[in-house]
Parts: sequence; C-alpha cells; structure tokens
Amino acid sequence: MNIKSIYSQAQDLKQAVAELKQQLDPAFEAKLLLVFASSAYDQQILNQQLHESFAGTAVVGCSTAGEIVSGHMLQNAIVAMAFNNQAIDDFEIQILENIKTEDHVAEAFAAFEQHFGSSMAEMDYNKFVGLVLIDGLTMAEERLMESIGDKTNITFIGGSAGDDLQFKQTNVYANGRAYSNAAVLVLLKPTVGFDFIKTQSFCESVKRLTPTKVDPATRTVIEFNGQPAAQAYAEAVGTEVANLSDYFMSNPVGLMDGNEPFVRSPMQVNDQALAFYCNMVEGMELSLLEPMDIVKDTEVAVQAKLAELGHISGIIDFHCILRTLQLRNEKRTEAYGRIFEAIPTIGFSTYGEEFITHVNQTSTMLVFK
Repeated sequence: MNIKSIYSQAQDLKQAVAELKQQLDPAFEAKLLLVFASSAYDQQILNQQLHESFAGTAVVGCSTAGEIVSGHMLQNAIVAMAFNNQAIDDFEIQILENIKTEDHVAEAFAAFEQHFGSSMAEMDYNKFVGLVLIDGLTMAEERLMESIGDKTNITFIGGSAGDDLQFKQTNVYANGRAYSNAAVLVLLKPTVGFDFIKTQSFCESVKRLTPTKVDPATRTVIEFNGQPAAQAYAEAVGTEVANLSDYFMSNPVGLMDGNEPFVRSPMQVNDQALAFYCNMVEGMELSLLEPMDIVKDTEVAVQAKLAELGHISGIIDFHCILRTLQLRNEKRTEAYGRIFEAIPTIGFSTYGEEFITHVNQTSTMLVFK
C-alpha cells in the first residue's frame, strides 16, 4: 500500500502528532503528507511539530470545519494522507500570499515550469494534477481559480480552509508554517492514474432564477428576474421571506452544465437582497435545485468510479460544510464515513470547493487508481 490514511483525535498536540507518526510503518518512507486539522489546535505549533516529527517529508494542508478519514466523519481531529515514492513520482509546492488583493499564480506556475522542465500550458493533464487549498475567509476563490484556468489545462482540485464555523481565521499549511490570506498550490505527478468525482446530491427543478442586479464585491444578488432577490427566491421555493433561510440548505441554485449543476448556496438575507457563498453574475440563468439523499448519492458515485477504474488506492474528499451540517442534523455522519471504509481516504469540511471553478454544497474528490 503506497497511500495511507492516518488520524488522531487526541486534543494534546504532542500526543496527536505522535499518534499520527505511530500509525505509519517505519519502513514507509512518506514523500508527501497532506494534513487537514481542526482549528481547535494551535495552528503554528501544529505545523512546527509536524515539520519536526516528519523530517524529510513535505507537509501541506489546511484548517477545517470537520474531518473525514476512512470509515469516519470527525470533529476536533487531525487526519492525514501519506504518499511514498511508489504513489507520487514528483511534486512541487508553491505558496501564494496576500491573495485578497494580489495574483501570484503566474509566479507559482513559473516555479512549476522550472521544476518540471515543461510549460504549464503544454503539460499532459492525464499525467499531472494540482491541489489547491485556499484561506476560506478571503473571498478570493473565483479570481484564483479563473487565473489558474487561464494558464493551464491541468485540473486543480481542492477546498477552502475552515475554522469550525467560527469565521475568524482559517489557515493553509506549508514549509512548517500556518499561513492566512494565502493559498497553497501543489502540482503532483502521480505514478498511478487518477480521476475525479464531483457530487452535489441535487437535481434540477423547472424553476429559474436569473440575477438581474448584483454586487460582485460582496457576492450579493440584489434582484432576481427583475424582482427583489429575497422575494423572488421565496416565491420560487413557496415560502415567505421571513422563512427563507430555512430553505437555503435544501434548495440552493445551480448553474447547469447539461444535467450537472454547479451549486451556488445562499448565505443570508440582507434586507431584500441575498448574499451567497459564491460570486454571482448578472444574466446567468440559474436553476432552483431539489435535494437528493447525500449518503446514497455519494455511495453510488464512489461505487461507479470504483467499477470504472477497477481499483482505488486513495481518495481526497473536499466536502462542503453545508453537506456536513445536513448530515449532522440527520445523524448520518457515520453512514457517510462508512462509504470510504475500505479505501484509504481523507477529507475535510470546507468553506467552498474548487473544481474548475468555485462551488458550494458539493464534494469534489481526487481519486487515485
């Protein structure tokens, strides 16, 4: 086994890191360690201890709003995935700082090109894949993903870091440090094949909502279909504006690509306007979405990918916090965790998911054959 998932629920940091270390066979030479950790831990001390305990191993990751590991959905824990030379042929890590106001994708890509000796525009997207972890409070995801997409055909998949719903500070990890107002990009050249799963557990309804007036800076829709946004949304779901927030989780909107929705989730009512977790564009026709069973839908997606590939050696699951909250409300977190029981898996509850663009209420997964 060349990809291993490990975890600890110990609240003492030294003990937690020691438990992670103990779960790796001394003969397993970890080349890269991907870590997702609750914000309950001191983020700087965590990174220092990981850097010291896993000397010679590159460590990257981020803070979370909940953790996923093979067989379990956790809270206030640390999960990690270790890759050896038989899993990852090569990789390069780049930190992008000050992402609220600056775009350093070009510099990061130049470093990737120097490392791999090939242009990002010409790299084989069947042989390379990117991970992207973003400070989840910067509202910089769309700009960053657009900048990445403009410069390469390599798929970058990932998530926005969380802080257990405190919305105070989220962190990304690299070089033994925890960064805020930053993103971590990792360009991987796996030795095995890879694929993706995107599942959002929603289906399209016949109702349409088109933003006709927006404030992009605050991700706010002022009008849908020429009406005050909150009123139009309330009419679409069949309720009053006063009760609208009760429907945000069950009935978001989606930008349709064929039968595939790219979900945009409402966050709150501001007077008669609606703030979203994603940018909204005037004139973009959106479909009101209807909910499906998250556990069943995800299990079907994972089993279908397993049947297609024949074998899965590892999964990284970037799982929206809104999906996690729904599973917690339904007391089905363990049922969700069991989907991945037989597969080395880690993941975390995100403040947004990255796959081609920035989406909500979705699981975007990187799957290794």
